[in-house]
Amino acid sequence: MSAVAAGVTGNNPALNIGIFAAFVAITLVVVFRASRNTKTAADYYAAGRAFTGPQNGVAIAGDYLSAASFLGIAGAIALNGYDGFLYSIGFLVAWLVALLLVAELLRNTGKYTMGDVLAFRMRQRPVRAAAATSTLVVSFFYLLAQMAGAGGLVALLLGITNKTGQAVVIAAVGIIMIVYVLVGGMKGTTWVQIIKAALLITGALAMTIWVLAKFGFNLSTLLGAAVDAGGKTGEALLSPGKQYGATGTSKLDFLSLGLALVLGTAGLPHILMRFYTVPTAKEARRSVVWAIWLIGIFYLFTLVLGYGAGAIVGPEAIRNAPGKGNSAAPLLAQALGGPVLLGLIAAVAFATILAVVAGLTITASASFAHDIYANIIKKDKLTDKNAEVRVARITAVVIGIVAIIGGIVANGQNVAFLVALAFAVAASANLPTILYSLFWKRFNTSGALWSTYGGLAASIVLIVFSPAVSGKPSTASTPSMIQGVDFHWFPLENPGIVSIPLAFVLGWLGTVLSKERRDDKYAEMEVRALTGTGAEKATSH
Repeated sequence: MSAVAAGVTGNNPALNIGIFAAFVAITLVVVFRASRNTKTAADYYAAGRAFTGPQNGVAIAGDYLSAASFLGIAGAIALNGYDGFLYSIGFLVAWLVALLLVAELLRNTGKYTMGDVLAFRMRQRPVRAAAATSTLVVSFFYLLAQMAGAGGLVALLLGITNKTGQAVVIAAVGIIMIVYVLVGGMKGTTWVQIIKAALLITGALAMTIWVLAKFGFNLSTLLGAAVDAGGKTGEALLSPGKQYGATGTSKLDFLSLGLALVLGTAGLPHILMRFYTVPTAKEARRSVVWAIWLIGIFYLFTLVLGYGAGAIVGPEAIRNAPGKGNSAAPLLAQALGGPVLLGLIAAVAFATILAVVAGLTITASASFAHDIYANIIKKDKLTDKNAEVRVARITAVVIGIVAIIGGIVANGQNVAFLVALAFAVAASANLPTILYSLFWKRFNTSGALWSTYGGLAASIVLIVFSPAVSGKPSTASTPSMIQGVDFHWFPLENPGIVSIPLAFVLGWLGTVLSKERRDDKYAEMEVRALTGTGAEKATSH
């Protein structure tokens, strides 16, 4: 086994596991303490709406800065330079859409889930079913990315190169995540996000300063070293086109990716649900501003970490390590500070994966329990107040098991690439419906169903029959998920440029072809969205 395959020479698996176990132990204590006040649905889903804007902003940053941000983007920049950094730019710019169009209005009109917003002025049962379906699918795609990150990271740290061993570790991550959700609910999960965000940003800052110090705090020197380490293709790291410029199709793929990244955030269910954990819409707005600052600073760090990994570790070692580029940041940590820094950064990366999958799981389970069980099956006539939370917890276990299986299948894929697919599905299925519902008076139930199901189906079909799933060799920078077969007919890896406009068109078409009018409910919703009159308030104990 080569040094790279085993991690790197001098790697200390026992130390890595010890640091990670310490993090899990501390956060489990936090989760258990938080669970003492988790009694009602508002506590379980929205943490009693008791978090301040800054606290929720840090938690949002923790939710958003996933394995894709830390592992995937650093690897993408190390291998593809400028084109890899476009992931960072897209993820950050996306927050402006969330801030200006969604955060405050959503907080005022909803209660726990996206389905609450749609059901405000439309027929409850069909739109809640559609919202829950899209939430579950988007959450599944996002969970795939996080679990794939877990597999690659463990392969590097523990020298586990066989798929069976990696599958066992992915299962362990999934089980710990299920415990977080079952015990702590949204309050416990939020505190885990806050702790994890602080650790991740601090760790990235320390590594950024360390890398810059090695190059005399001169960014030009760092970039020059990365170019030299890149060999014949080194110059391409500093200009657009290394990954997305070779052909007309790849340029179109870049446009599609950019559209998905910029519009996807405002449709991500686990991010939307965060806006309900604050007491007022003003705090929701403050939380997004805090999140933008923290996320923006972190993505500047990724630029240094990515090029630093390219310069110090080398693209060849990164490419040959387990995880298809996901190992760039841990390999850089090992090269800088040896086994101790590698253990600390690996623990932070594990914490990142654990916290994000916990947030995704609670969102998906809340959507099923609140939208489908409480409002569709029970028709909002629950006699047992705890039944909804009980169903949410059962659902969380099921989702956790599905995530573990999916993560084992997706193990080895670049996580930034997988998250981009989740963004495309979110932007196609959720964003058009949310924006039409908030801003178009004529919009009705048919339009909501057409845009949600149409965007969801289009994005998934195009992903299944794209090079992302089949047709690209294992030697490619982002190989296909299924090797040895080729059934793709859609030329682009990301479907956003087709599926997102199509969902907007379907929403408009479904509305104008339907005779249903609910203009009176729109007026009521507009007043509530803009003023907060009648919005859900915080609960106190």
